[in-house]
Amino acid sequence: MPVPPQLSLSVSVILGRKTISRGAWSVPSWRAVAVVAGENLASAGAQGALIKDVEGEEHFLWGGFKLDLFRDVAQNYWSNLVGSDPALLVICDDREEGGLIPVKVTADQDEGSAAIEANDAVYRVPIPPEVYVQLERFVVEHYKPAPPRKRKRKNWSTRG
Repeated sequence: MPVPPQLSLSVSVILGRKTISRGAWSVPSWRAVAVVAGENLASAGAQGALIKDVEGEEHFLWGGFKLDLFRDVAQNYWSNLVGSDPALLVICDDREEGGLIPVKVTADQDEGSAAIEANDAVYRVPIPPEVYVQLERFVVEHYKPAPPRKRKRKNWSTRG
């Protein structure tokens, strides 16, 4: 039985798509633009709704995601927050017809690495300030670093 998350934050994903033309070929190029937080926006139910066109790049909104935080992964969240580039990871499924669909948002770098190994597209986006505050509070509350251990030195003066 899966462990329920200790905290779930409502988020939405904005993906950007440009069409790149090379000779007779044109292919879509995707990127994650942002993750936005908020119950009202996330529950709007937007599933790939075009929200704007910026200089030839279409932005699509995908709502209804939960950023689930678990106590046993708090060390990974801590590593993410204290790293040089704290980010949320948007895991996407690449459809055969050239579309990209976000399937999950996570703050766990290990989960992102596992998705890459499974050939999913993974994009890094900055953590929205309101999510950063809650993620930081969660880590402070649940992450207990292991006490440093000293190695016991071997006595090399005696031969046995």
